[in-house]
Amino acid sequence: MDVAILLYEGFDELDAIGPYEVFRTAAEFGADVDATLRTLVPSEQVTASHGLRVEPDDVLIGTPDLVVVPGGGWNDRAETGTWAEYRDGQLPDRLATLHDGGAVVASVCTGAMLLADAGLLDGRPATTHDGAKADLREYDVDVRDDRYVDDGTILTAGGVTSGIDLALHVVERECSPGVAERVSDELEYDTPY
Repeated sequence: MDVAILLYEGFDELDAIGPYEVFRTAAEFGADVDATLRTLVPSEQVTASHGLRVEPDDVLIGTPDLVVVPGGGWNDRAETGTWAEYRDGQLPDRLATLHDGGAVVASVCTGAMLLADAGLLDGRPATTHDGAKADLREYDVDVRDDRYVDDGTILTAGGVTSGIDLALHVVERECSPGVAERVSDELEYDTPY
């Protein structure tokens, strides 16, 4: 499974790095998962919302099996982050194209707002950070209070740490429950549900 975790200026660190570690650990346990950090445009470095600087692996080319979209910067309408990407519109457009091309699209935290803007959440159940649920309700979305929501080709996770739950769920769904349990044990992460 080719997993592309999208990075953009101002993304929330844990939204991206938590799932990345889950997928990479699953691969270490033999799962057919290749998780990489990618950007829409060539970039030597991306700065996250709390100042972490990350060197992306590559530009997003083609259609991966799974695209993970982190949040960050929505609730405070930051100059970089989800709010800025929403206003720019390029990322939501690309997400719609990727989904139309067969990619499963997942969001963590306020990344769901980019999926909503892309029209990917229309008529679907979804979740996001508590601080953005009122905004998400402005779309044709069945907003849930769950840690994560799996609606087949669209998955959403609530606030920050729920991205780990979402990634573990994907590993269980796409690889095996045994691998997901081994990853959870290795990370010493007890799922809160």
